[in-house]
Amino acid sequence: MVFSWRKKKPRGFNGDKKKELEIPRHFLCPITLDLMKDPVTLSSGITYDRESIEKWLDDGNFTCPVSNQVLRSFDQIPNHSLRIMIQDWCVENRSYGVERIPTPRIPVNSAEVSEVLFSIMDSTRRLDRCACLDSLHKLKKWGLESERNKRCIVDNAAAAGAIAAAFDAFAGESVDKNINVLEEILFVINWMFPLTEQAQRYIGSQASLHCIALFLKSKDLSLKQNAITVLAELLSCNQKYTQELTTIDGINKTLFHFINNPICPSITKPSLTLIYHMVSLSNENTTTEFINMGLIPLLLEIMIDSQKAICEKALAIIDQLCETEQGRGFAYDDALAMPVLVKKILRVSELATEYSVSAIWKLSKGDEMALMEALQFGAFQKLLLLIQVGCNDKTKEKATELLKLLNPYRPGLECIDSLDFKNIKRSF
Repeated sequence: MVFSWRKKKPRGFNGDKKKELEIPRHFLCPITLDLMKDPVTLSSGITYDRESIEKWLDDGNFTCPVSNQVLRSFDQIPNHSLRIMIQDWCVENRSYGVERIPTPRIPVNSAEVSEVLFSIMDSTRRLDRCACLDSLHKLKKWGLESERNKRCIVDNAAAAGAIAAAFDAFAGESVDKNINVLEEILFVINWMFPLTEQAQRYIGSQASLHCIALFLKSKDLSLKQNAITVLAELLSCNQKYTQELTTIDGINKTLFHFINNPICPSITKPSLTLIYHMVSLSNENTTTEFINMGLIPLLLEIMIDSQKAICEKALAIIDQLCETEQGRGFAYDDALAMPVLVKKILRVSELATEYSVSAIWKLSKGDEMALMEALQFGAFQKLLLLIQVGCNDKTKEKATELLKLLNPYRPGLECIDSLDFKNIKRSF
């Protein structure tokens, strides 16, 4: 039986021949209707492309998509005969621009992963960087071959701990001597988020943190990205490692440099996450250093036109810095502060609104000039709408207090004497 291919071209089909290509229907995956690259057969007897059926099963389904019968097992048997037929068909139709599908590699199994992890633990104990590097290369190769292989590695209970322990051991011995193995570890451990408690202890050690901070200054973009991502993940999992990070010389300047001279979002976002955790420590020296570097005006400028995640993180930092008198002073002296904070209310996300209202509340409390400026940029109307559409209790409390503080400065309008904002007409 053949299928006339009109609406959808097979992957790898680049031909523009006038004659229409006919593809055997049994070459197509029933789920995606794409040409199968790695056909596997389920216990129901139906054949699917491995990637498609694995996604179906990973989503929590336990039935065959075509027959809808409950699967007796989730085993996927490679259909070599069909795969060879598909490859032969691709070769026969090269004139149509069809590319031959490569022969799929055999997926890795848990026993193979465990064997390699044991090798890593053994080479770590002996500080044999060559043997450890060979094992890491094998894991990396497997993980890059397919998502299934990567999941098999990540799902191994010992994986994160063993690899993090290796990082701590080799970083403690010598960063310069073991730089190759340390780079490979950082690459692989980026697959293993969230980090287990055991992995956190090893990555959060003094030797590991100093090594990662050193990698942040590397000219290798990939290494720099892996290093800062691991740091952000570590502090997000457990903030007790933040204090240790703040003691590393030059870390504040490095993070500020990443924000001031953005390389890519994958470095900017974790940099903002790290700065937020560091200024949340109530460490006056760290907070003062970031403020004196000019972090507040820099973040305000970034927020004018930034994507959602960056805007949320920048607002969180500004809100935290406004906890201090120095931070409030720098924010108030910046002409962008109030207009940007007011603008972000109900414009980005619920989280961004929460941080914006909180920062305005901290800047305006007891400051008549700040209240007048907030009123001038439309804070009253936005806060009133915010309460009408709904928000969390903490934000509502601050918005309510701000409305009461702002109301006397609205000439010709009645004062708000109650919390019944629903009956007040909008003035916009």
